Amino acid sequence: MAKTVYILNGPNLNLLGTREPEKYGRATLSDVEKLCRATGKRCGLAVVFRQSNIEGEIVNWVQEAAANKAVGIVLNAAGYTTTSVSILDALLAAKVPTIEVHITNIHARESFRHNSLISKAAKGLICGMGIDGYALAITGLANMILAGATGGKAKKRSGKSRP
Repeated sequence: MAKTVYILNGPNLNLLGTREPEKYGRATLSDVEKLCRATGKRCGLAVVFRQSNIEGEIVNWVQEAAANKAVGIVLNAAGYTTTSVSILDALLAAKVPTIEVHITNIHARESFRHNSLISKAAKGLICGMGIDGYALAITGLANMILAGATGGKAKKRSGKSRP
């Protein structure tokens, strides 16, 4: 059975491609999902891909990832990044390695976007790389898993596992 990574997306990400394309680009959420599935496949990971505008649903999915023994979570909490103690608490309780992703560079934007609650529970943060940040996050998780399986010394991977 393949190891599974959950890709969780927060509010308004369903509008990718049409919402502020000058900031977020023209790629749609469907494009993001295709990228994530292809990257997961190259890395030997199954992908569960979800998006919700509802905070509690994201909390439920984090808990589900833990219950299903997911090897990682890639989370773009979007607008909940700076406000959701509930998502933070779920991540801390789940103890599933999490990479926080943002399409834009949150530190180059409005000051209220600079303080991520999610980062307090994340192993890493990727921002400002467009949708490629998702592929980088999945690859990073795969490398962490490999390093853990080899006692902290990652084996050399073929170029095929890179996005």
